Amino acid sequence: MQSPIFAYNDQQTQDRWSLQNKQMLRVTLEGHDDILARKGTMVAHQGMVEFDAEFQSNQQAHARVRTGEGLDLMRCHGQGTVYLANLAQHVHLVDVEQDGLTVDSQYVLAMDSSLHHEVIAVDSLYGISGSGKYQLNITGRGKVALMTSGMPLMLHVTPDKYVNCDADAIVAWSTGLRVQMQAQTHSSGVWRRRGSTGEGWELSFMGTGIALVQPSELLPPQNAVIGQGLAAQYGMGQHGARGQNQGNVWS
Repeated sequence: MQSPIFAYNDQQTQDRWSLQNKQMLRVTLEGHDDILARKGTMVAHQGMVEFDAEFQSNQQAHARVRTGEGLDLMRCHGQGTVYLANLAQHVHLVDVEQDGLTVDSQYVLAMDSSLHHEVIAVDSLYGISGSGKYQLNITGRGKVALMTSGMPLMLHVTPDKYVNCDADAIVAWSTGLRVQMQAQTHSSGVWRRRGSTGEGWELSFMGTGIALVQPSELLPPQNAVIGQGLAAQYGMGQHGARGQNQGNVWS
């Protein structure tokens, strides 16, 4: 039996974390180095590897209910190789240092179990829901695998060059940056879905660090309808972007 598909073999590497390809993560476990992965993202594994639901503290559960931000994780442990992927999204490896990484939870594929994560609020002048208001702060030392819809853009923020990013396209940023959420237009039309310009909210970053943006926005096209009622029309509230659609998948 012959086919070009047989060329996509297992990538041999000495690295514990590596990419099998742009859309699949490969992690080697040696019995003492558990990882935490998004539930349901294991596509294959080799060796003696076990998967268990990760315990969620009362504080984490309460934050998830109150903010809509959090992680549904499974613990991968044992000896072998695990392959992880989610909806063919592009996977990127990030080394988290002591200064930390702030990320939208829906873009996290996996992380070292030694890392700590908690929900934080982003400063906003408006009481809106959706991307940007609450995020995950990941601290410690270790690796995080992030997912993006397409190849992202890494922007460097310096004291003399601040960066503004669409709140629906931002994936992650350095925790040390000063951040404020604000309207992209000052007209009354900002309260219409994405405004009459097709733009709505942005995050303004100041300080020294990086901001990662994907070439895709969370919200659907201008006239799409999510859920029911006035809140859905404006993209806010429990029927807004976080109500029924996750992970940049629209139906």
